[in-house]
Amino acid sequence: MTVTSVAALVWLAWRLYPANPLPELVCRPNCVMADLRGQDLAGADLNRINFTLADLSDADLRNTTLLMATLSDAVLREADLRNGDLSNALLHRADLRYAWLDQAVLRSADLREADLRFAQLSGADLRQANLAGARLERAVLVNALLVDANLEGALLRRADLRGADLRGASLRDADLRFSQLAGANLTGADLMGAMLPYEHQPSSADAAGS
Repeated sequence: MTVTSVAALVWLAWRLYPANPLPELVCRPNCVMADLRGQDLAGADLNRINFTLADLSDADLRNTTLLMATLSDAVLREADLRNGDLSNALLHRADLRYAWLDQAVLRSADLREADLRFAQLSGADLRQANLAGARLERAVLVNALLVDANLEGALLRRADLRGADLRGASLRDADLRFSQLAGANLTGADLMGAMLPYEHQPSSADAAGS
């Protein structure tokens, strides 16, 4: 057997049996109500898959792409989504308590009424995301990008928003009491009816002058 033949066989074997194959989902593209608890799906391509009501708690979803995936009412409690791309994903009413979303991309994602209590979102990209009515109590959003995000009626009590970029965000009727806003950029943000931390509330003199 020639060296060329051996090289060709090695290449073919690598193609057919990669050393670290990406995980595959048997249920794709319709994974409605699937039980995927604790599954290792790191680095997988899960774009456009329907995970409505699926249980992905404790799943490893690091570096996973979930572009335009449907995760409405899905359970992602304590899931690891660090560095994942969930742009335009539907996460309406999803349970993301204690989830890891550091550096994740959630641009234009639908997170209405999602439960993100105690979630880790440091450095996450949430530009133009819809978080209306979402629960973010004690969530960590340090240096998160929330430009033009919709946070109307969101619960952000005791959330850590230090250094967050909230330019142009809608925070109408949001509850930000006891949250940390040091270094946050609120330029152009709509704060009508928002409940702010004591140190960010307008003084009586400001209120009288307005």
